[in-house]
Amino acid sequence: MSSALIPLLIIAAIITIGVLSYYFGKKQKILRRLSKLKRKDILQFRTNEPTKVTGKVLHVHEPFVAPFSKRKCVAFEFKIQQKKKRGKNSYWKTLIDEKNIQDFFIEQKDEVAMVTPKTNPFNFEIYLEEDKRVSSGFLNDPTPEFQNLLAAYKIESLNFLGFNKTLRYTERILEVGETVTVGGIAKWKAIDTTINGYSYSKIAALESNDRQKIIITDLPKAREVKRNNL
Repeated sequence: MSSALIPLLIIAAIITIGVLSYYFGKKQKILRRLSKLKRKDILQFRTNEPTKVTGKVLHVHEPFVAPFSKRKCVAFEFKIQQKKKRGKNSYWKTLIDEKNIQDFFIEQKDEVAMVTPKTNPFNFEIYLEEDKRVSSGFLNDPTPEFQNLLAAYKIESLNFLGFNKTLRYTERILEVGETVTVGGIAKWKAIDTTINGYSYSKIAALESNDRQKIIITDLPKAREVKRNNL
């Protein structure tokens, strides 16, 4: 094999790995799965039809409060990580990885649909954009807010020599009032409890079944309307 060909093969392999990682990544899988569902207004829901809808997040229960941004939300994912070295290489070690989600409404054109994600077993897939990132490290002291968060999880910001550890915090949330796209199986459910501001006896819902999980994302690309959905 020509020595000039080897670098080309290495570059081609790197590009191929990058393309495959992008295509099979969680973000693109969510978008592909949503693209297969029919976009409907809530009043157009047909029972047991795979459907997607875009609207505003409303809370059903007392919303969560995001650990760093302190914003009210119905779902959150956050990580605290520390940069470590292994030989000549470095990597991010996850110290804290927490996530939670609750039932919520999606509001569209003054109508609402109920979304009821479950974690045991999981009946949903979710991808949220990164909303907040903070870090600390050499010559980069943690902010008072970041320091308080680290202290709450009993994480020391300094190493044994007194220098800042290289730490980062990332936060993804589904904020109350945020635009969200949700896909699932359309249902009309009888209401057995009073819902504040809602006077009808049935409510629309997006649920899962054996073949279709609930899909939740705040990605702007998921809101795009294609011609076959018009």
